[in-house]
Amino acid sequence: MTKKFIVNQMAATAKFNRSRRNLMLGMAGLAGTPTLVMAQNSESKKNTNTLWYRQPASCWEEALPIGNGRLGAMVFGRVGQERLQLNEDTLWAGASYTPDNPDARAALPEVRRLITEGKFKEATDLAGTYMMGKPLKLMPYGSLGDVLLTLNGAVQPAKYERQLDLATAINTTTYQTADGALVRETFVSVPDQVIVMHMTAEQARLSLELAYRSPRKVKYPSSDYQGADGLIKQAAVDWLKTELADELSAGSSMAAEGKDAVLITGSNEPGPDGKSGLRYALRIKLLTDGKLALSKGGMTVSNASTVTLLIAAATSYVNYHDVSGDPVALVRRQTEQAVTKPYEVLKTEHIRAHQALFNNMSINLGSTAQAAHPTDIRIAAAETADDPALSALYVQYARYLMISSSRPGTQPANLQGIWNEGTNPPWGSKYTININTQMNYWPADPAGLGACVEPLLRLVEDLAVTGAKTARTMYNASGWVTHHNTDLWRAASPNDGPRWGLWPCGGAWLCNSVWDHYDYSRDADVLARLFPVMLGASRFFLDTLIEDPKGRGLVTSPSLSPENSHPFGTSLCAGPAMDRQIVRDLFKNTVEAARLLKQETDLTVRIAKTLPRIAIDQIGKAGQLQEWLDDWDTQAPDQHHRHVSHLYAVYPSSQINVRDTPDLLQAAKNSLRQRGDLATGWGTAWRICLWARMGDGDHAHSILKALTGPRRTYPNMFDAHPPFQIDGNFGGSAGVLEMLLQSWGGEVFLLPALPTAWPSGEVKGMCARGGLIVDMQWRGGKLVSAILQGQPGAAVRADYRGVKMDVSLDAKGMHRLKLPA
Repeated sequence: MTKKFIVNQMAATAKFNRSRRNLMLGMAGLAGTPTLVMAQNSESKKNTNTLWYRQPASCWEEALPIGNGRLGAMVFGRVGQERLQLNEDTLWAGASYTPDNPDARAALPEVRRLITEGKFKEATDLAGTYMMGKPLKLMPYGSLGDVLLTLNGAVQPAKYERQLDLATAINTTTYQTADGALVRETFVSVPDQVIVMHMTAEQARLSLELAYRSPRKVKYPSSDYQGADGLIKQAAVDWLKTELADELSAGSSMAAEGKDAVLITGSNEPGPDGKSGLRYALRIKLLTDGKLALSKGGMTVSNASTVTLLIAAATSYVNYHDVSGDPVALVRRQTEQAVTKPYEVLKTEHIRAHQALFNNMSINLGSTAQAAHPTDIRIAAAETADDPALSALYVQYARYLMISSSRPGTQPANLQGIWNEGTNPPWGSKYTININTQMNYWPADPAGLGACVEPLLRLVEDLAVTGAKTARTMYNASGWVTHHNTDLWRAASPNDGPRWGLWPCGGAWLCNSVWDHYDYSRDADVLARLFPVMLGASRFFLDTLIEDPKGRGLVTSPSLSPENSHPFGTSLCAGPAMDRQIVRDLFKNTVEAARLLKQETDLTVRIAKTLPRIAIDQIGKAGQLQEWLDDWDTQAPDQHHRHVSHLYAVYPSSQINVRDTPDLLQAAKNSLRQRGDLATGWGTAWRICLWARMGDGDHAHSILKALTGPRRTYPNMFDAHPPFQIDGNFGGSAGVLEMLLQSWGGEVFLLPALPTAWPSGEVKGMCARGGLIVDMQWRGGKLVSAILQGQPGAAVRADYRGVKMDVSLDAKGMHRLKLPA
């Protein structure tokens, strides 16, 4: 970088500061070159929305995530060699494909007959032969590899801190050596679509070597964390750890571009058929006041006081049937446009874009001395220590992860959001739609992040197209269907095997999830997009529901209660409770959408007439809510199964609730007690939501402490399934919000399950169904203030501890509730 360029950058920065003077004054301390203040003297630990640590990450589960919805990175904060592990949300394996199996149509009647006759194993074998998709496995999400920055002359620092500020979405690493202080700031910009790392040295000088490591297979989790006691262990600290940049993978290449950039190109991993349908490009632009040289393996910098990396990445993916994009042209344009802005501008515009969403909601559950400790220390003590601020941080971290992994125009958050280390992720890091993808979006609307649901709506719209082919080919049915998994290519057929994959309600549940999004926002445009999709899903079930031979009503067949085996050696069955509950919601929501849009037709009348014919929920002889149509629960081989599918009717639905169905609710409680409190990360999170919905805040809170402790949370606060799955983060945060505010059945419930552990607190910007925003304060376990905001004149029924309050919002769309003494 020339002196002339530095002068131009300084002049541009000065001009920007003058033109944005008021904004910059308001954001003092956020923008600009990092203040070189060491950890022990900084204010970072006092920021309630910050994760911070006194040592670098020794493995992936300690690194900190950053993202802009499309691009993601894991920042390790290492001293000897910084590592940025990269992801791009369309870099999946394989190519566009249609795995529908035409043999399924002929096999379907026989599979149904075998199920009716109780020949479940024979039905499973037949379905496995003729009714599964080809290929059987879907395509996995991938990785974009690693940028490795080896810092020459690195020594163990005297003082060290790394942190992730959730409010600014900036990762900062600061440390002190005998030569001076060094600071790195890293973020992923939404406005500029680049990863930015800015390094500064005070007195000390920066010398480094930049290398790139191609996507590769890795071990999950990357460290042997979990001991015999089930606790996650902190990895040993290696202050000067370095890793080798391997040879570029086959089909990849690296080339210098000008004097200050490198371009890496390659192809995605092949699918089972050997096809690679995507090209990817990664461009790294480096700016420095030191000496910069390009080499065969990357770039070297010496004698610098500042180094800035601008990293852009893209693939040729346009949509699930179009891969004609030009990723090379895109990454060149993005990096060259970003370089025209001073670092101050990049940073400030990034913060503005992030805070437009993050600042929608705040939460304070109180604080204790635990809050002063580093985040990993707090997590290690979470099961036994009193740390209400950790629960609030957990919610804000989930909101941060949502903003960083799902924005309008991006792919939806997958099993790992957008953060995945290797090309062989657990469960393919796909969209698992028998609970996990839906759980990802449970907190979005209540937490003021409805905008982040847009990618889910587009996923459903895509599946309505591919799933229509699946419905015709495999079921001879109209409408559309998808099963328990899908991927970037929108595969809709059954996969993995009949015991897991032959479940036809994935698309219906997705429709219900997006209906919930509409119900929170009451956005007419969302409803207009959603209605034809819901109508198509309903058509499929009108064609495929069958009469139970024992006269109990309409049921699905073949199907299963997700991933749980019944007593007869398989999972395949007819009419499990979850299916009946999901289809019941789908039909009800479709009829309501038609009414709102004034599009009632003979078809919607038929849906309405079919709705009450669906088999009802049953209470078994042990007093439990039956998971299956028959009373098999107490004989099932896994009495503590991670899925609690038959409790869908309690949460996220509200068919069974404390107000209207006391007997069924008691049966649901009996089932949940039998299942136990601790399951996989997401299974534990679902239990929190269920106990909260059932009004037992203390029980929900006790499970929350287990979820946020060292059995189910890694040091970087990622959920430990194990290994990492992001749904536990989202589901657990939804459980916290559910303890504070619920909206179902035409009412808004204030502090419906407040645990005794949070006697005082405050939330602002929480959302409820009906387009409502709710601010609340409570002291000594009692609500002291509640303000409702929404459409002017809107009628609201609020409930606080059984006291009903019917109010109308004023001309400004506000109402301060008069609370009972």
